Amino acid sequence: MSGELWTRAANELAALIAGGETSSREVVEAHLARIDEVNGDLNAVVRVLADGARTGADAADAAVAAGGPLGPFHGVPFTIKENLDCTCSPTTQGVPAFAEAMPTIDSPVVERMKAAGAIPLARTNLPELGLRISTNNPLHGLTRNPWTPDLTAGGSSGGEAASLATGMSPFGLGNDLGGSLRNPAYCCGITSLKTSFGRFPGAGCLPPADSQPLSIQLMQVEGPMARHVADLRLGVEVMAGRHPRDPRSVTVPFEGLPAARRAAILTDVPGGPVHPSVADGMAKAATALEAAGWEVVEATPPEMEQCQELWARMLSCDMPAMVGAASEIMSDSALGLLNDLIGRFPPDEVPAILVHTEYHRLGAAWAGFFAANPVLITPVWTQPPFAHDADLGEGGIDLMLDLMRCITPVNLLGIPAVAVPVGVADGIPQGVQVIADRYREDLCLDAAADVEAALGTITPMDPVTA
Repeated sequence: MSGELWTRAANELAALIAGGETSSREVVEAHLARIDEVNGDLNAVVRVLADGARTGADAADAAVAAGGPLGPFHGVPFTIKENLDCTCSPTTQGVPAFAEAMPTIDSPVVERMKAAGAIPLARTNLPELGLRISTNNPLHGLTRNPWTPDLTAGGSSGGEAASLATGMSPFGLGNDLGGSLRNPAYCCGITSLKTSFGRFPGAGCLPPADSQPLSIQLMQVEGPMARHVADLRLGVEVMAGRHPRDPRSVTVPFEGLPAARRAAILTDVPGGPVHPSVADGMAKAATALEAAGWEVVEATPPEMEQCQELWARMLSCDMPAMVGAASEIMSDSALGLLNDLIGRFPPDEVPAILVHTEYHRLGAAWAGFFAANPVLITPVWTQPPFAHDADLGEGGIDLMLDLMRCITPVNLLGIPAVAVPVGVADGIPQGVQVIADRYREDLCLDAAADVEAALGTITPMDPVTA
């Protein structure tokens, strides 16, 4: 069985360990072997925590033998994006200046995963400070897409997605300010959950995480990544709820009020066309939901282009200070993208108070849309993954904004979304985004689970080598 363990879902592994059908040590060794086998082609894992993982696995097996209570992730290894604090290794943020930045306390989500019995296995790659939709940095280098090595794995949680897609990890942690959980899930063919504002706590103990600008406070969230929707649901069970280190965090019931099984399908994305493979993926999802008993209707949520502009303006208000602080630690090319955003959306062009007035108005408009259409299905990106570093340099800002027309409203409004794969076209994953009103992760996961049940999963897979 040990040779197949790296293919299993996290919840399956937990059940096998708890039932004595395998050991945590066997599970950890299987994933360490898989990292050795495939990571050299991908550069997704940037630090392996082998000694600590083996020690944790032996302790987990001893707890099983003792017959005591076990957590939902007992003995299961997991991977952690390198901008989340884990006391076992530096929180590098993908920049050389933080290569040895050791946290003194775990991030709340890491803390809760450990309390649920999960074992840190490895740290994964990201772009500098997590501020790109592609994964490359001067500290660890480029992460490749396991399906097509010349294309991006997405960002900023690209290392996590590539690790999960190839069986190096059964479960991972990332975060999302502008699609950073959903972008790489789409590119690599896995699933991820961008949580509602406040559902998961987030806190860091190192700069710059300990002094977040307002846009990050309002729009960035932590979230789980996996190959199976059921694992995302288990992650919510473990990590959600108020934490004293995050004043934004709230304890909200997971199950909301009964809602109609009605899904709005966005067939025409405001602002431009979508690639034929993206449209084909949307049609697959619509067919899957209809077969599962959902009423499927065509509808467009309010003012999507205005939502994206407001997302960009909220970021841009903070960008001058962010760029000033980052100018001595980030590469010129990455800084150039941030300066392009400032140039496109000058911070002093619209008063900040008007930005926040619009934020409230658009939130109310979308809440009304969800009252009539409890679930919304959209593309993740409007195009397939792009060539490495095409998001930098001339035209990079245009590429980013075009791809993310369905991504950014979710961040602006603080609402949940699941990215779920629906197939493969021309050797590249297809996927859709399942969106619902704030704190209705249950609806997102229900619909995504029905899509997954009809269309199956497409990972783990063996990476394609150049």
